[in-house]
Amino acid sequence: MTDSVAAPPRPRSRRIFGRPEMYTSYAQDTALLNTRAKLVGALALLAVAAYLPLGLTDDWLDLLGLGLVYAVGAIGLNLLVGYAGQVSLGHAFFVGVGAYTAAVVSGDPNGRHLGFGITILPVWLLAAGVVAALCGVVVAPLATRLRGLYLAIVTLGLVFIGVYIFTELSMISGGEGVGRDAARPVIFGNDLTRDGTFTEEQKLYWLFLAVLVIFAVLARNIARSKIGRAFAAVRDRDIAAGVMGVDLSRYKLIAFTISAFYAGVCGSLLFASIGHFGPGQFGLQLSILFIAMVLIGGVATISGSIMGALLIALLPRLSSELPSLVPFISSSATEHPNIFDVERGLYGVLIIVFLLFEPRGLFGIWHRIRTYWKSFPFSY
Repeated sequence: MTDSVAAPPRPRSRRIFGRPEMYTSYAQDTALLNTRAKLVGALALLAVAAYLPLGLTDDWLDLLGLGLVYAVGAIGLNLLVGYAGQVSLGHAFFVGVGAYTAAVVSGDPNGRHLGFGITILPVWLLAAGVVAALCGVVVAPLATRLRGLYLAIVTLGLVFIGVYIFTELSMISGGEGVGRDAARPVIFGNDLTRDGTFTEEQKLYWLFLAVLVIFAVLARNIARSKIGRAFAAVRDRDIAAGVMGVDLSRYKLIAFTISAFYAGVCGSLLFASIGHFGPGQFGLQLSILFIAMVLIGGVATISGSIMGALLIALLPRLSSELPSLVPFISSSATEHPNIFDVERGLYGVLIIVFLLFEPRGLFGIWHRIRTYWKSFPFSY
């Protein structure tokens, strides 16, 4: 009788947890939300943003809605300046093209100004982006010949050309000092500017939030795609990118076209809550505002563009509180210094402060806070 050999005990199964942020493929590293913390945080932030209209007053919703629309235009400019490295001071021109395109497409055919009577929101929204993008295609060939300061001066000229054209084409713009009605946001026959179960400010806020989420996700996907990597190569060293096979003319054209499309969409929604606008509102100051949003929020970041746009939109409300804190600042426009002087000065001060002490903008501050808590209590 032979001795039987006992079988070794079967090891108890156990679940093996992977290390966080340890990627085994390039696709994992470049995923839209590549960690669980990012996914949970994004969903929580979106839920809070969607709930805000139920807890805030209409005047705050007006400012936040304006910030959301600004953010769409700021993302477009950041794709051009931050990701592709093309300096542009003419963003206000494309915003104006989008605003007037939307007004013409949705305008009354029997009114004083040119209009086609197509009031469906997706139609005039996309039309505004497409027409602005076509203008970007016309301007883009200049970017292949110029760069740096020279390109900035050329795009700056677009702003003055645009104001002149908008003023002279009175059938489209209404002329200086008169203006025309903005496109009315109508979805499924419902005019969002009319109060119902929800107020006008609440409905417009949700509309702006939905548009921002769509275009922010689209921009994030562009940045992590082949096009985005080509943008980064052109930005970092265009000569080296050309030597490696990157078609400089093609990708600069794409960058200007996408940026102009975003600006057109921004312009089409910018005056939806006000309902009226004129050609003088698309001057140099608006271009400077968008540059400030990008620099203050953070260059080459989508979330930074949103943060910078919201800060710029809320800045007038913050400066309006200064007379109660600083006695020599007046709230009257006829006395100096007043809150309007302070507001204009704050734009410049914020740009200088962030460029000197926090070049990565608000996103850089958030990144340092996030890194600190991830490494706490260690200092490395």
